[in-house]
Amino acid sequence: MRDGVSASCVALPQPTTQPSSQASWSLLLDFLAERLNAVSRDDWHARMQRGEVLSEHGQALGPHTPYAALAHQQPQARVFYYRSIEAEPTIPFEAQVLFDDEHLLVADKPHFLPVLPSGRFVRETLLVRLKAHTGLDDLSPIHRIDRETAGLVVFSKRAQDRHAYQHLFVSQDVHKTYLAVAPWREHLQHPVDAPLIHRSRMEADTQFFRQREVTGIPNSETRVAMLAHWHISQHLALYQLTPRSGKTHQLRVHMNALGAPMMGDQFYPEVKHAAGVDDFSEPLQLLAQSIAFTDPVTGQARSFESQRVLSLHAERIS
Repeated sequence: MRDGVSASCVALPQPTTQPSSQASWSLLLDFLAERLNAVSRDDWHARMQRGEVLSEHGQALGPHTPYAALAHQQPQARVFYYRSIEAEPTIPFEAQVLFDDEHLLVADKPHFLPVLPSGRFVRETLLVRLKAHTGLDDLSPIHRIDRETAGLVVFSKRAQDRHAYQHLFVSQDVHKTYLAVAPWREHLQHPVDAPLIHRSRMEADTQFFRQREVTGIPNSETRVAMLAHWHISQHLALYQLTPRSGKTHQLRVHMNALGAPMMGDQFYPEVKHAAGVDDFSEPLQLLAQSIAFTDPVTGQARSFESQRVLSLHAERIS
């Protein structure tokens, strides 16, 4: 791990005497440029010169390293390398660590910060920032929230615990609540003890970054309760959302389907900005506010609450 970025790895096929593309892999660089061609040969050359490609023993492998010498060392020999992105966008907001013990770390994530490295973000992600801060290479989120959503993310600190914690979410043995600011709608004026229950079938939209509701057996459920509403300037309400499933963009899709798309939502009901374009002045008004579960490792009752407040809610209570 370097500056919070864990190394990726690739296995080296054993050279054979049979005619194949392997005959052209005289150098490790040749193999990397062909097999991992999302990175150009020139970029691989530069990475190797910077010491960003390593053997299993941590030895830097330069651009003139012979392929066969490495591949013959042992069956399924591996090479490690570090992801990097030129001109990675900076996310000017910080997460806070709310809880940290032997097994778990709980972070309070800001809007716009991705949880995991993906696409144009590697170092500007919650996981990499926390790895750099803690030095824990085995740190891993046991669930995810959207990049645009703020609030709680729970991390497992030990590799041997990870499956038990992740199974909590697969089996839906976790109670999560979210807060959202969206337009007031009379038909959504339900109290917490008698919420509206919205069920639907969700699947990927034709635009890869969106989801949609379709006819069919429901695979998603959200309970919607109204906590407060305001008449000044805009007729808005504060909603408590309790998902019983964890589909991508579920809460955003469900609120849009109910006629109350969340304030600051750039994707629903229509795309306002192309994917990858951020307007930091208009965050999505969605907060992962609380999470509770019985710890499968320790048997303890765990309960955490975000310290964040949605900006539009804050304006109306100040």
